[in-house]
Amino acid sequence: MIEGIIHCLVIRDRYGQWGLPKGHLEDGESSKQAALREVNEETGLSDLELSEQLGVTGWSFRAKGSVVHKSGTFYLMYSEEGDPMPQLEEGITECVWVPAHEACSKIKYKNLHQILQKAQRVLTRIGFGT
Repeated sequence: MIEGIIHCLVIRDRYGQWGLPKGHLEDGESSKQAALREVNEETGLSDLELSEQLGVTGWSFRAKGSVVHKSGTFYLMYSEEGDPMPQLEEGITECVWVPAHEACSKIKYKNLHQILQKAQRVLTRIGFGT
């Protein structure tokens, strides 16, 4: 929370688009462990508290002439540490905090809007206005 307003961390990906941190499962890793690891790797934030699952969403992209389908499980997270650093070697060029109510307008990936909307509902339910 910055100046009493809930903020959401968004990243600019290798395609120049704003999105949410995401990644892949490593061997023997749960989705919760992967979420914490990936957010840490992609943003440099290490003081992360995991909360409830916000949903699963899918996406597709082309790689070497084939269409690749992926999915990710997203969680609500909290961090007191607020100075993110983008993982440049993975093509992440920026990490910024935006007021939660502005996140959907910044993120162009429509499949992430449902995740953000669920986050706002959860925050409202637990007593944090956005």
